[in-house]
Amino acid sequence: MTPSAVAASGLFTDLYELVMAQLYYERGVVAPAVFELSARSLPRGWGFLLAAGLEQTLEQIEALRFDEDELVYLAGLPQFDDAFIERLRGFRFTGEVWAPPEGSAIFPHEPLLQVIAPLPQAQLLETLVINQIGAATLVASKAARAVSAAAGAPLLEFGGRRAHGVDAALSAARSAYLAGFAATSSVEAGKRFGIPVVGTMAHSYVLAAEDELSAFRAFAERYSDATLLVDTYDTARGVERAIAVARELGAGRIAAIRIDSGDLGAETTRARGMLDDAGLLDVRIIVSGGLDEHQIGELVERGAPIDAFAAGTAVVVSQDAPSLDAVYKLVEYDGRPRAKRSPGKPSLPRRKQVWRRSGGGEIVEDRIMPFDAPPPDNPPEGWEPLLRQVMVDGRRTDEPRETLSELRERAAAQVAALPAELRGLRVESAFSAVIEGSLRL
Repeated sequence: MTPSAVAASGLFTDLYELVMAQLYYERGVVAPAVFELSARSLPRGWGFLLAAGLEQTLEQIEALRFDEDELVYLAGLPQFDDAFIERLRGFRFTGEVWAPPEGSAIFPHEPLLQVIAPLPQAQLLETLVINQIGAATLVASKAARAVSAAAGAPLLEFGGRRAHGVDAALSAARSAYLAGFAATSSVEAGKRFGIPVVGTMAHSYVLAAEDELSAFRAFAERYSDATLLVDTYDTARGVERAIAVARELGAGRIAAIRIDSGDLGAETTRARGMLDDAGLLDVRIIVSGGLDEHQIGELVERGAPIDAFAAGTAVVVSQDAPSLDAVYKLVEYDGRPRAKRSPGKPSLPRRKQVWRRSGGGEIVEDRIMPFDAPPPDNPPEGWEPLLRQVMVDGRRTDEPRETLSELRERAAAQVAALPAELRGLRVESAFSAVIEGSLRL
């Protein structure tokens, strides 16, 4: 099973991309172009982005083709002639792609992806790369904020049912795990990406039983290390019944209880006291119920005795920031710089490299410089280029593929290296990379 969940269809683009491609070919405007995908700004209160989605995007670019049914469809549209349809018949991407490694901390104006290819080819990728890199990066960044807020408590991704489609659900599960979540409830994501899968029980299971006690007993008899959902009727009574089953079946049979509603701080404090009084000190408490990083942070600040958080909707749809201000802009054509000057939407010309300096285990400074410029010499040491070549001649480079576990380790290290104020939940002033003067028009 491949990492991507969307077929690499040439039709996954906007009509105007194909219209422009046809005109480019007709007029011979096919010289090498450089496009860069970057975020103009961060969502309000965020201090960083966590790059994600590169692996599946490269896979789709590499496999991008127009099949016969797609060509027949395009031939039926009034904009396209036979010559263009025949050109698309043999289409494949032949260019280069550069990008920061997945799991890298990224800031405004820093390329998340850089494409160098004949102009028509590079143009056709716009919708695909904004969709795939932008969405995955947004969810990874939201998830990383939740991980920071949880202060070491494990997080479980429970959002597949409310993600915006199957592809979005699988991408979100991958992004959340990359960002530090411990597991997912999605069986398909577990199989596809090797993410640990977890699950508890449904309220409907309890409702379908004759009574709550018998439901708990049957579940714990069938499944060892059971997690019992205790808030279907009355949370305190549910905890009492979970304790009764634990005593009846013996120590270790009940691993955890889950609370999905109510004042989670108060409910977990009461539940912890009841469990401890019953001698069930090892039974953990898991909470869920529309949690985002702010609610998780508040519960941690209150000292709520919570052992794990299950977060779903708010993370996988990035509820408070549902879109990333990501743009894919032409920055060079035929060796000459290009830039928009639109009011409020200017772009930075020229192909770029981001040089990052770290010191004392912390990211100190980023500089966005022309790609062919030497590394900064002030200070002369400690600089590393962020963008690396990941595709050449339309094929991924021979560098060994990093595992999702390795990407997860990088993400954790990158977040840990951020200045403390950028990891907070209400960042007042974002980190700004230094932009070399020659990159401005």
